[in-house]
Amino acid sequence: MTQRTRLTAEERHEQLAAAAVTAFSLGGYAGTTTDQVARLAGVSQPYVIRIFRTKQELFIAAVNHAGDRIEATFREAAEREPTLASLGRAYDDLLAQREVITLLLHGFTASADPAIGEPVRACFGRLYGLVKELTGASSEEARDFFAIGMLLTCLGAMGVVGPQPVPHKPWMEDLLGTFDKH
Repeated sequence: MTQRTRLTAEERHEQLAAAAVTAFSLGGYAGTTTDQVARLAGVSQPYVIRIFRTKQELFIAAVNHAGDRIEATFREAAEREPTLASLGRAYDDLLAQREVITLLLHGFTASADPAIGEPVRACFGRLYGLVKELTGASSEEARDFFAIGMLLTCLGAMGVVGPQPVPHKPWMEDLLGTFDKH
């Protein structure tokens, strides 16, 4: 008989947040149910509600989970080389994790809801401050870093960049050719 290992509350919270990233990245806030998240995590829907209370809190946890993944990636890159270029290369790796970037876009669009907007803005602000702290970038340099990152996020969500890019149109080649490839 195989003995099942019980997850700690923290591990279960992490498992549900990771499943929420996947589910919400596919359907967005409005188009995803807590039942879909529960099925992905292999638990019951009432259990998800017991842990997170509301779909809104679950969505915020998913956004924070994605933000934590970006933060960890940036910190690892900065340990090797504390430059914007190093963090940019690390973000290129994150673009391959399409669910993370797509969830962020869903978070930005759901921010019209004040209860969602404040934590999403806080997550973004935390990452902005982190980039400045890790690299010593000026406000203008950090702005440009995030501007390019947002463009890449949009291109990644559309499948223009990432692990399996769509066939490129001339405008895509033109735009991608403007990026520094060093």
